[in-house]
Amino acid sequence: MSRWSLLLCFFLVFSCSDPEPQRQPLSVAAALGGEDLSGYARAIEPHSFTFPADHNAHPEYKNEWWYFTGNLVTPDGRPFGYQVTFFRIALSPQPNQRTSNWATNQVWMAHAAITDINEKKHHKLERFARGAVGLAGNTASPFRVWLEDWSLSSEQGEFPWTIHIEDKEFSLQLSVSPKKQVVLQGDKGLSQKSPIPGNASYYFSFTRLKTEGQIILGEKKYPVSGLSWFDREWGTSLLGEDQSGWDWFSLQFNSGEDLMFYQLRDKAGKPHPNSLGSWVKADGTYMVIEPTDIRLKPVKWWTSPNGAKYPLHWEMNYLSANKTWLVKAALDDQLMDVSVQYWEGAVNIFNLISNEPIGKGYLEMTGY
Repeated sequence: MSRWSLLLCFFLVFSCSDPEPQRQPLSVAAALGGEDLSGYARAIEPHSFTFPADHNAHPEYKNEWWYFTGNLVTPDGRPFGYQVTFFRIALSPQPNQRTSNWATNQVWMAHAAITDINEKKHHKLERFARGAVGLAGNTASPFRVWLEDWSLSSEQGEFPWTIHIEDKEFSLQLSVSPKKQVVLQGDKGLSQKSPIPGNASYYFSFTRLKTEGQIILGEKKYPVSGLSWFDREWGTSLLGEDQSGWDWFSLQFNSGEDLMFYQLRDKAGKPHPNSLGSWVKADGTYMVIEPTDIRLKPVKWWTSPNGAKYPLHWEMNYLSANKTWLVKAALDDQLMDVSVQYWEGAVNIFNLISNEPIGKGYLEMTGY
């Protein structure tokens, strides 16, 4: 789903007059309205995607991201969820003309999280860097996206890719390779977020990636394997004036099928007509899910330490396919309490009638 408002929130924090980013979390609503977007490229018409070229940065657009989530297990069945995201944000539409090695119009942010389901702990990390003097950036050959010693890399942009996160709290070393073809979300990859032209992103996904590697928590190393989901977006856009946030689902079913759906919400908390999704069959073929195809009903809520209430259990009815599920958070507190506060975490999928477990996935919620 679109994280563009998260990135704009970060821009507002990072480009303020203080020398360091403020640590008080912002809401998505803090990013709405008032910014001059002239000079940036806009997502107006469907894009002719080319790979591996489109795995690389598109600096003419205001922001973009490389977004991984996944559910992994150790050989003895211990479950973990994870998230790794690299964000690029342009502070101006044109490259900085100054000759200093520190001069740049690009800022990078990265988030990483581990959900240790057995221990009921959610570990989260955040980093920032300027796109200068080698602190953060992207290269095409060899393909690499990095922020300090955190990186996503491969030879020439081809899979498998390596995700590397190194920190005292936890570390990740994962190899990911898609089991299905790329999915172009929306209108051939043009994901329209509001009726206003340009309020859109270019959006593609690899909905099922074979994943192997290790997680290090403290002094303990855990070999892990499982499935990941990769979302890739870039654009120059805002939430519409009548929108407050979204609920984004990436679901991987034991049947081999996958579902992505983002429910945009208006200021009254009701579903917005620009919500959208996709249904991916086991053979990799896919179709668009229209907003009228999905009915969502929250059935359990969790209150965060700052008083925000997030729906953690959802009844999801895929009306046109006559499918109904219950989606439950694997752990209540998977709050990303960072510069921009949002809830993102591992979920389990159940048959609504039999309560049989039928899959796993991830859920992201903003604007609560």
